[in-house]
Amino acid sequence: MSGSALLAELHWRGLVHLASEGLERRLAAGPISGYIGFDASATSLHVGHLLQVFLLTHLQRAGGRPVIVIGGGTGMIGDPSGKSSERKLLDDAAIEANSAALRRQLERFLDFSPGPTQPRMVDNRDWLTHMSVIDFLRDIGKHFTVPYMLAKDSVQARLAAGMSFTEFSYQTLQAADFLHLHQHEGVDLQMGGADQWGNITAGLELIRRVEGHGEGDGVGEAAEPTAFGLCSPLLLTRSGQKMGKSERGAVFLDGTLTSPFDFYQYWVNDDDTLVIDHLRWLTTLGREEIERIEVEHAARPEARIAQQALAFDLTARIHGHDEAARQVTLAQAVFATTVSDPEVLASLFDALGGFEFGAEAEGWTTLDVAVSAGGTSRGEARRLIAQGGLSINGVRIADPGAAPPALVAGRYWWVTLGKKRRVVGRRQPT
Repeated sequence: MSGSALLAELHWRGLVHLASEGLERRLAAGPISGYIGFDASATSLHVGHLLQVFLLTHLQRAGGRPVIVIGGGTGMIGDPSGKSSERKLLDDAAIEANSAALRRQLERFLDFSPGPTQPRMVDNRDWLTHMSVIDFLRDIGKHFTVPYMLAKDSVQARLAAGMSFTEFSYQTLQAADFLHLHQHEGVDLQMGGADQWGNITAGLELIRRVEGHGEGDGVGEAAEPTAFGLCSPLLLTRSGQKMGKSERGAVFLDGTLTSPFDFYQYWVNDDDTLVIDHLRWLTTLGREEIERIEVEHAARPEARIAQQALAFDLTARIHGHDEAARQVTLAQAVFATTVSDPEVLASLFDALGGFEFGAEAEGWTTLDVAVSAGGTSRGEARRLIAQGGLSINGVRIADPGAAPPALVAGRYWWVTLGKKRRVVGRRQPT
Protein backbone atom coordinates (compact mmCIF):
# COMPACT_ATOMS: atom_id res chain seq x y z
CA MET A 1 0.00 0.00 0.00
CA SER A 2 1.40 3.41 -0.95
CA GLY A 3 1.13 6.64 1.00
CA SER A 4 -1.43 7.91 -1.49
CA ALA A 5 -3.59 4.82 -0.84
CA LEU A 6 -3.41 5.21 2.95
CA LEU A 7 -6.20 7.77 3.23
CA ALA A 8 -8.47 5.70 0.97
CA GLU A 9 -7.82 2.63 3.13
CA LEU A 10 -8.57 4.56 6.32
CA HIS A 11 -11.74 6.03 4.83
CA TRP A 12 -12.98 2.58 3.76
CA ARG A 13 -12.33 1.26 7.23
CA GLY A 14 -14.20 4.20 8.76
CA LEU A 15 -11.11 5.33 10.63
CA VAL A 16 -11.20 8.98 9.55
CA HIS A 17 -13.32 11.28 11.70
CA LEU A 18 -11.52 14.52 10.81
CA ALA A 19 -8.44 15.33 8.74
CA SER A 20 -6.72 18.65 8.25
CA GLU A 21 -6.50 20.45 4.94
CA GLY A 22 -3.84 19.29 2.53
CA LEU A 23 -3.26 15.83 4.02
CA GLU A 24 -4.32 13.97 0.88
CA ARG A 25 -1.90 15.99 -1.25
CA ARG A 26 0.91 15.42 1.25
CA LEU A 27 0.35 11.66 1.30
CA ALA A 28 0.38 11.57 -2.50
CA ALA A 29 3.82 13.20 -2.43
CA GLY A 30 5.44 10.27 -0.60
CA PRO A 31 5.77 8.43 2.72
CA ILE A 32 5.11 10.38 5.89
CA SER A 33 6.15 10.11 9.51
CA GLY A 34 3.22 10.26 11.89
CA TYR A 35 2.93 10.09 15.65
CA ILE A 36 0.49 9.25 18.37
CA GLY A 37 1.07 9.85 22.05
CA PHE A 38 0.34 7.39 24.82
CA ASP A 39 0.60 8.56 28.38
CA ALA A 40 2.47 6.39 30.83
CA SER A 41 -0.13 6.46 33.60
CA ALA A 42 -0.78 2.69 33.57
CA THR A 43 1.14 -0.55 33.20
CA SER A 44 -0.91 -1.63 30.19
CA LEU A 45 -2.83 -0.35 27.23
CA HIS A 46 -6.53 -1.22 27.20
CA VAL A 47 -8.94 -1.89 24.37
CA GLY A 48 -9.84 1.80 24.18
CA HIS A 49 -6.33 2.42 22.81
CA LEU A 50 -6.67 -0.08 19.97
CA LEU A 51 -8.04 2.34 17.40
CA GLN A 52 -4.96 4.53 17.78
CA VAL A 53 -2.63 1.57 17.63
CA PHE A 54 -4.21 0.46 14.37
CA LEU A 55 -3.77 3.94 12.88
CA LEU A 56 -0.04 3.45 13.40
CA THR A 57 -0.27 -0.08 12.00
CA HIS A 58 -1.90 1.11 8.77
CA LEU A 59 0.57 4.00 8.51
CA GLN A 60 3.48 1.56 8.62
CA ARG A 61 1.84 -0.83 6.14
CA ALA A 62 1.54 2.12 3.73
CA GLY A 63 5.28 2.82 3.93
CA GLY A 64 5.12 5.51 6.58
CA ARG A 65 7.17 5.68 9.75
CA PRO A 66 5.27 5.41 13.04
CA VAL A 67 6.54 7.51 15.91
CA ILE A 68 5.28 6.63 19.37
CA VAL A 69 5.50 9.30 22.03
CA ILE A 70 5.43 7.88 25.52
CA GLY A 71 4.18 10.81 27.52
CA GLY A 72 6.54 10.63 30.44
CA GLY A 73 6.33 14.41 30.71
CA THR A 74 2.69 15.08 29.84
CA GLY A 75 1.72 11.96 31.79
CA MET A 76 2.83 13.73 34.94
CA ILE A 77 0.09 16.28 34.27
CA GLY A 78 -2.70 14.44 32.48
CA ASP A 79 -4.85 15.29 29.50
CA PRO A 80 -8.21 16.78 30.63
CA SER A 81 -9.99 15.45 27.51
CA GLY A 82 -12.84 13.21 28.60
CA LYS A 83 -11.87 13.48 32.26
CA SER A 84 -14.00 14.75 35.12
CA SER A 85 -11.19 15.07 37.66
CA GLU A 86 -7.49 15.78 37.72
CA ARG A 87 -5.05 12.90 37.39
CA LYS A 88 -2.62 11.94 40.11
CA LEU A 89 0.99 12.80 39.37
CA LEU A 90 3.40 9.90 38.84
CA ASP A 91 7.03 9.68 39.86
CA ASP A 92 9.89 8.91 37.47
CA ALA A 93 10.20 5.24 38.47
CA ALA A 94 6.52 4.53 37.78
CA ILE A 95 6.64 6.29 34.42
CA GLU A 96 9.75 4.37 33.33
CA ALA A 97 8.25 1.01 34.32
CA ASN A 98 4.97 1.78 32.57
CA SER A 99 6.76 2.97 29.43
CA ALA A 100 8.70 -0.29 29.14
CA ALA A 101 5.47 -2.29 29.47
CA LEU A 102 3.73 -0.27 26.75
CA ARG A 103 6.67 -0.80 24.40
CA ARG A 104 6.33 -4.58 24.73
CA GLN A 105 2.63 -4.41 23.90
CA LEU A 106 3.11 -2.18 20.86
CA GLU A 107 5.55 -4.71 19.45
CA ARG A 108 2.49 -6.96 18.91
CA PHE A 109 1.22 -4.51 16.29
CA LEU A 110 4.25 -2.82 14.76
CA ASP A 111 7.34 -4.24 13.06
CA PHE A 112 10.40 -2.86 14.80
CA SER A 113 12.84 -4.38 12.30
CA PRO A 114 15.49 -1.95 10.96
CA GLY A 115 14.44 -0.09 7.84
CA PRO A 116 12.77 3.11 6.63
CA THR A 117 9.47 2.25 8.35
CA GLN A 118 11.02 1.16 11.67
CA PRO A 119 8.97 2.74 14.46
CA ARG A 120 10.68 5.20 16.72
CA MET A 121 9.75 5.47 20.38
CA VAL A 122 10.51 8.66 22.25
CA ASP A 123 9.66 10.05 25.68
CA ASN A 124 8.60 13.69 25.79
CA ARG A 125 10.40 14.07 29.11
CA ASP A 126 13.55 14.26 26.97
CA TRP A 127 12.61 17.71 25.73
CA LEU A 128 9.86 19.02 28.00
CA THR A 129 11.74 18.59 31.26
CA HIS A 130 14.79 20.41 29.90
CA MET A 131 12.74 23.50 29.05
CA SER A 132 12.68 26.18 31.73
CA VAL A 133 9.49 28.01 32.60
CA ILE A 134 10.87 31.18 31.03
CA ASP A 135 11.82 29.32 27.85
CA PHE A 136 8.40 27.71 27.64
CA LEU A 137 6.49 30.95 28.12
CA ARG A 138 8.73 32.82 25.67
CA ASP A 139 8.92 30.18 22.93
CA ILE A 140 5.58 28.37 23.24
CA GLY A 141 3.14 30.25 25.45
CA LYS A 142 3.33 33.53 23.52
CA HIS A 143 1.71 31.87 20.51
CA PHE A 144 -1.50 30.98 22.36
CA THR A 145 -4.21 33.44 23.33
CA VAL A 146 -6.40 32.75 26.35
CA PRO A 147 -9.63 32.88 24.28
CA TYR A 148 -8.17 30.29 21.88
CA MET A 149 -7.35 27.96 24.77
CA LEU A 150 -10.70 28.49 26.50
CA ALA A 151 -12.58 27.60 23.32
CA LYS A 152 -11.35 23.98 23.36
CA ASP A 153 -14.10 21.47 24.16
CA SER A 154 -11.90 19.65 26.67
CA VAL A 155 -11.49 22.88 28.61
CA GLN A 156 -15.13 23.94 28.42
CA ALA A 157 -16.24 20.57 29.79
CA ARG A 158 -14.17 21.09 32.93
CA LEU A 159 -14.51 24.78 33.71
CA ALA A 160 -17.71 24.52 35.74
CA ALA A 161 -16.27 21.83 38.02
CA GLY A 162 -12.94 23.60 38.38
CA MET A 163 -9.74 23.10 36.46
CA SER A 164 -6.17 23.72 37.55
CA PHE A 165 -3.73 25.76 35.54
CA THR A 166 -1.68 22.55 35.26
CA GLU A 167 -4.33 20.80 33.18
CA PHE A 168 -5.31 24.01 31.40
CA SER A 169 -1.77 24.14 30.03
CA TYR A 170 -1.90 20.58 28.66
CA GLN A 171 -2.81 21.59 25.11
CA THR A 172 0.26 23.83 24.90
CA LEU A 173 2.50 20.96 26.05
CA GLN A 174 1.08 18.60 23.43
CA ALA A 175 1.51 21.33 20.85
CA ALA A 176 5.13 21.67 21.94
CA ASP A 177 5.53 17.93 21.37
CA PHE A 178 4.32 18.24 17.79
CA LEU A 179 6.60 21.23 17.14
CA HIS A 180 9.63 19.37 18.53
CA LEU A 181 8.91 16.21 16.53
CA HIS A 182 8.24 18.22 13.38
CA GLN A 183 11.51 20.12 13.69
CA HIS A 184 13.80 17.37 15.02
CA GLU A 185 12.26 14.06 13.88
CA GLY A 186 10.70 15.00 10.54
CA VAL A 187 7.20 14.21 11.79
CA ASP A 188 4.52 15.88 9.67
CA LEU A 189 1.40 14.12 10.97
CA GLN A 190 -0.22 13.76 14.38
CA MET A 191 -3.04 11.26 14.84
CA GLY A 192 -5.41 10.54 17.70
CA GLY A 193 -9.00 9.93 18.72
CA ALA A 194 -11.80 12.39 18.08
CA ASP A 195 -11.42 13.80 21.59
CA GLN A 196 -7.84 14.81 20.69
CA TRP A 197 -8.76 17.10 17.81
CA GLY A 198 -8.44 20.23 19.93
CA ASN A 199 -4.95 19.26 21.06
CA ILE A 200 -3.93 18.26 17.52
CA THR A 201 -5.08 21.56 16.03
CA ALA A 202 -3.23 23.42 18.78
CA GLY A 203 -0.05 21.79 17.50
CA LEU A 204 -0.87 22.71 13.90
CA GLU A 205 -1.44 26.31 14.97
CA LEU A 206 1.83 26.43 16.91
CA ILE A 207 3.84 25.06 13.96
CA ARG A 208 2.16 27.52 11.61
CA ARG A 209 2.99 30.46 13.87
CA VAL A 210 6.54 29.43 14.69
CA GLU A 211 7.52 28.57 11.14
CA GLY A 212 5.35 31.11 9.37
CA HIS A 213 3.68 28.50 7.16
CA GLY A 214 0.15 29.16 5.97
CA GLU A 215 0.43 32.96 6.27
CA GLY A 216 0.78 33.52 2.50
CA ASP A 217 2.53 36.47 0.91
CA GLY A 218 -0.30 38.92 1.33
CA VAL A 219 -1.09 38.76 -2.39
CA GLY A 220 -1.88 35.17 -3.43
CA GLU A 221 -3.13 32.14 -1.61
CA ALA A 222 -1.76 30.95 1.71
CA ALA A 223 1.26 28.68 1.57
CA GLU A 224 0.73 24.92 1.64
CA PRO A 225 0.76 23.60 5.25
CA THR A 226 3.67 21.42 6.32
CA ALA A 227 2.02 19.73 9.29
CA PHE A 228 -1.21 17.78 9.37
CA GLY A 229 -3.69 16.14 11.72
CA LEU A 230 -6.01 13.16 11.53
CA CYS A 231 -8.36 11.79 14.14
CA SER A 232 -10.35 8.58 14.25
CA PRO A 233 -13.79 7.99 15.75
CA LEU A 234 -13.92 6.93 19.38
CA LEU A 235 -14.51 3.31 20.29
CA LEU A 236 -18.01 3.53 21.77
CA THR A 237 -20.67 1.13 22.93
CA ARG A 238 -24.12 1.11 21.38
CA SER A 239 -25.28 3.45 24.16
CA GLY A 240 -22.52 5.94 23.35
CA GLN A 241 -20.19 5.15 26.25
CA LYS A 242 -16.49 4.62 25.72
CA MET A 243 -15.65 0.95 25.18
CA GLY A 244 -13.04 -0.74 27.30
CA LYS A 245 -14.84 -1.94 30.39
CA SER A 246 -16.58 -5.16 31.32
CA GLU A 247 -18.28 -6.38 34.46
CA ARG A 248 -14.80 -6.98 35.88
CA GLY A 249 -13.52 -3.52 35.01
CA ALA A 250 -11.22 -2.24 32.27
CA VAL A 251 -10.22 -4.72 29.56
CA PHE A 252 -6.44 -4.59 29.35
CA LEU A 253 -4.03 -6.04 26.80
CA ASP A 254 -1.87 -7.40 29.61
CA GLY A 255 -2.89 -11.00 30.27
CA THR A 256 -2.12 -10.70 33.98
CA LEU A 257 -4.68 -7.87 34.30
CA THR A 258 -7.31 -9.25 31.93
CA SER A 259 -7.08 -12.98 31.29
CA PRO A 260 -7.05 -14.23 27.69
CA PHE A 261 -10.38 -15.91 28.48
CA ASP A 262 -12.02 -12.65 29.56
CA PHE A 263 -10.40 -10.79 26.64
CA TYR A 264 -11.74 -13.29 24.09
CA GLN A 265 -15.16 -13.33 25.74
CA TYR A 266 -15.33 -9.53 25.66
CA TRP A 267 -15.06 -9.53 21.87
CA VAL A 268 -17.04 -12.71 21.14
CA ASN A 269 -19.95 -11.00 22.94
CA ASP A 270 -19.62 -7.81 20.86
CA ASP A 271 -22.82 -6.07 19.81
CA ASP A 272 -24.32 -7.29 16.51
CA THR A 273 -24.72 -3.71 15.31
CA LEU A 274 -21.09 -2.76 15.97
CA VAL A 275 -19.06 -5.86 15.19
CA ILE A 276 -18.55 -5.21 11.46
CA ASP A 277 -17.24 -1.71 12.22
CA HIS A 278 -14.91 -3.27 14.78
CA LEU A 279 -13.64 -5.78 12.23
CA ARG A 280 -12.74 -2.87 9.95
CA TRP A 281 -11.21 -0.79 12.73
CA LEU A 282 -9.41 -3.38 14.82
CA THR A 283 -8.04 -5.94 12.37
CA THR A 284 -5.94 -5.90 9.23
CA LEU A 285 -8.26 -8.36 7.48
CA GLY A 286 -8.73 -7.38 3.85
CA ARG A 287 -11.80 -5.77 2.37
CA GLU A 288 -12.94 -8.90 0.53
CA GLU A 289 -12.68 -11.03 3.68
CA ILE A 290 -14.54 -8.53 5.86
CA GLU A 291 -17.29 -8.08 3.29
CA ARG A 292 -17.70 -11.86 3.08
CA ILE A 293 -18.04 -12.03 6.87
CA GLU A 294 -20.52 -9.15 6.76
CA VAL A 295 -22.78 -11.03 4.34
CA GLU A 296 -22.68 -14.19 6.48
CA HIS A 297 -23.27 -12.17 9.65
CA ALA A 298 -26.34 -10.48 8.14
CA ALA A 299 -27.74 -13.83 7.06
CA ARG A 300 -27.11 -15.64 10.36
CA PRO A 301 -26.40 -13.18 13.19
CA GLU A 302 -27.18 -15.87 15.77
CA ALA A 303 -24.09 -17.83 14.59
CA ARG A 304 -21.87 -14.93 15.73
CA ILE A 305 -19.50 -15.50 12.83
CA ALA A 306 -18.30 -11.88 12.86
CA GLN A 307 -17.75 -11.86 16.63
CA GLN A 308 -15.76 -15.08 16.46
CA ALA A 309 -13.56 -13.70 13.67
CA LEU A 310 -12.95 -10.49 15.61
CA ALA A 311 -12.27 -12.23 18.91
CA PHE A 312 -9.87 -14.74 17.35
CA ASP A 313 -7.94 -12.14 15.36
CA LEU A 314 -7.43 -9.79 18.29
CA THR A 315 -6.65 -12.54 20.79
CA ALA A 316 -4.12 -14.10 18.41
CA ARG A 317 -2.41 -10.76 17.84
CA ILE A 318 -2.13 -9.93 21.53
CA HIS A 319 -1.79 -13.34 23.19
CA GLY A 320 -0.56 -15.53 20.34
CA HIS A 321 -2.19 -17.90 17.87
CA ASP A 322 -2.02 -20.95 20.16
CA GLU A 323 -3.71 -19.06 22.99
CA ALA A 324 -6.43 -17.84 20.63
CA ALA A 325 -7.08 -21.41 19.47
CA ARG A 326 -7.28 -22.48 23.11
CA GLN A 327 -9.84 -19.79 23.82
CA VAL A 328 -11.99 -21.04 20.93
CA THR A 329 -12.01 -24.46 22.58
CA LEU A 330 -12.90 -22.97 25.95
CA ALA A 331 -15.65 -20.82 24.45
CA GLN A 332 -17.21 -23.87 22.84
CA ALA A 333 -16.91 -25.83 26.08
CA VAL A 334 -18.70 -23.14 28.08
CA PHE A 335 -21.92 -23.97 26.23
CA ALA A 336 -21.39 -27.72 26.09
CA THR A 337 -23.64 -30.05 28.03
CA THR A 338 -20.68 -32.16 29.02
CA VAL A 339 -16.93 -31.61 29.08
CA SER A 340 -14.73 -34.68 29.37
CA ASP A 341 -11.26 -33.21 28.83
CA PRO A 342 -9.59 -32.61 32.24
CA GLU A 343 -7.24 -29.98 30.77
CA VAL A 344 -10.21 -28.00 29.47
CA LEU A 345 -11.96 -28.33 32.84
CA ALA A 346 -8.84 -27.10 34.62
CA SER A 347 -8.76 -24.04 32.36
CA LEU A 348 -12.46 -23.41 32.85
CA PHE A 349 -12.02 -23.60 36.61
CA ASP A 350 -9.46 -20.79 36.39
CA ALA A 351 -11.54 -18.77 33.94
CA LEU A 352 -15.03 -19.17 35.39
CA GLY A 353 -14.29 -19.80 39.02
CA GLY A 354 -15.71 -22.79 40.82
CA PHE A 355 -15.75 -24.68 44.06
CA GLU A 356 -13.27 -27.08 45.61
CA PHE A 357 -13.90 -30.08 47.80
CA GLY A 358 -11.94 -32.74 49.65
CA ALA A 359 -12.48 -36.26 50.91
CA GLU A 360 -15.78 -35.25 52.52
CA ALA A 361 -17.39 -35.22 49.06
CA GLU A 362 -17.21 -39.01 48.92
CA GLY A 363 -20.52 -39.09 50.79
CA TRP A 364 -22.16 -36.23 48.92
CA THR A 365 -25.52 -36.40 47.18
CA THR A 366 -26.43 -34.48 44.06
CA LEU A 367 -28.11 -31.98 46.39
CA ASP A 368 -24.78 -31.32 48.13
CA VAL A 369 -23.10 -30.72 44.76
CA ALA A 370 -25.85 -28.27 43.76
CA VAL A 371 -25.53 -26.33 47.04
CA SER A 372 -21.74 -26.09 46.70
CA ALA A 373 -21.88 -25.12 43.02
CA GLY A 374 -24.62 -22.56 43.35
CA GLY A 375 -23.84 -21.09 46.74
CA THR A 376 -27.52 -21.49 47.54
CA SER A 377 -29.63 -22.92 50.34
CA ARG A 378 -30.69 -26.55 50.26
CA GLY A 379 -34.28 -25.46 49.66
CA GLU A 380 -33.32 -23.42 46.60
CA ALA A 381 -31.20 -26.30 45.32
CA ARG A 382 -34.14 -28.70 45.70
CA ARG A 383 -36.40 -26.37 43.71
CA LEU A 384 -33.75 -26.13 40.95
CA ILE A 385 -33.58 -29.94 40.72
CA ALA A 386 -37.37 -30.25 40.71
CA GLN A 387 -37.53 -27.82 37.79
CA GLY A 388 -34.99 -29.86 35.82
CA GLY A 389 -32.33 -27.15 36.09
CA LEU A 390 -29.37 -29.19 37.37
CA SER A 391 -26.98 -31.30 35.31
CA ILE A 392 -23.69 -32.83 36.45
CA ASN A 393 -21.26 -34.08 33.81
CA GLY A 394 -24.06 -33.95 31.27
CA VAL A 395 -26.48 -36.00 33.35
CA ARG A 396 -29.81 -34.32 34.14
CA ILE A 397 -30.45 -34.73 37.87
CA ALA A 398 -33.93 -35.72 39.05
CA ASP A 399 -33.22 -37.18 42.49
CA PRO A 400 -31.58 -34.82 45.04
CA GLY A 401 -30.64 -37.78 47.22
CA ALA A 402 -28.86 -39.77 44.51
CA ALA A 403 -25.11 -40.14 44.31
CA PRO A 404 -23.53 -37.75 41.79
CA PRO A 405 -21.91 -39.02 38.58
CA ALA A 406 -18.28 -40.10 38.74
CA LEU A 407 -15.65 -37.35 38.68
CA VAL A 408 -14.00 -36.65 35.34
CA ALA A 409 -10.41 -37.91 35.57
CA GLY A 410 -11.11 -38.55 39.25
CA ARG A 411 -11.15 -34.81 39.94
CA TYR A 412 -13.82 -32.66 38.20
CA TRP A 413 -17.56 -32.12 38.05
CA TRP A 414 -19.02 -29.98 35.23
CA VAL A 415 -22.16 -28.49 36.77
CA THR A 416 -24.92 -26.72 34.83
CA LEU A 417 -27.27 -24.56 36.90
CA GLY A 418 -30.31 -23.31 35.03
CA LYS A 419 -29.96 -22.28 31.38
CA LYS A 420 -26.75 -20.26 31.47
CA ARG A 421 -24.61 -20.80 34.53
CA ARG A 422 -21.70 -23.26 34.33
CA VAL A 423 -19.49 -24.12 37.31
CA VAL A 424 -16.50 -26.44 37.69
CA GLY A 425 -16.10 -28.45 40.86
CA ARG A 426 -12.50 -29.52 41.57
CA ARG A 427 -11.25 -32.06 44.06
CA GLN A 428 -8.31 -30.80 46.04
CA PRO A 429 -5.11 -32.84 45.58
CA THR A 430 -4.36 -35.18 48.45
